[in-house]
Amino acid sequence: MKIKTAELTGAALDWVVAKCEGEEYRDRMEWDGIGQDYPAHKYSTNWAQGGPIIEREKITISDALDEWVAGSKGRLTYFGPTPLIAAMRCFCASKLGNEVEIPQEVI
Repeated sequence: MKIKTAELTGAALDWVVAKCEGEEYRDRMEWDGIGQDYPAHKYSTNWAQGGPIIEREKITISDALDEWVAGSKGRLTYFGPTPLIAAMRCFCASKLGNEVEIPQEVI
C-alpha cells in the first residue's frame, strides 16, 4: 500500500525508518539467545532511537504554531505533531521520496 511520507505515523513510520536504516523492523522486544535484548523500533517516540538519526543527518527542528517542522539539507520540510514524528518523516522522505510502499500487515 502506498502512503504519503507526510502522513506516516506509528508503526508505519517506524517501519519505514527501520527500512531506511537497513534494519529489519521489530515491533516488540527480541532476545538474541545469548542474553542481549533488542528493543522494539520506536524511532518516532523514543529519543534514544530517533535522536541519533536527527544528529547524524543534521535535521533541524523548530515549532510552527501548533505543530513541529523538520528540515534537511535546506530543501526538505516536513511537519508533525511532535518533533520526532516531523524529523522521522523528513528523514524517510530524504531517503525514499514523498510516497512509500508499506506492507498491509504493518498498517
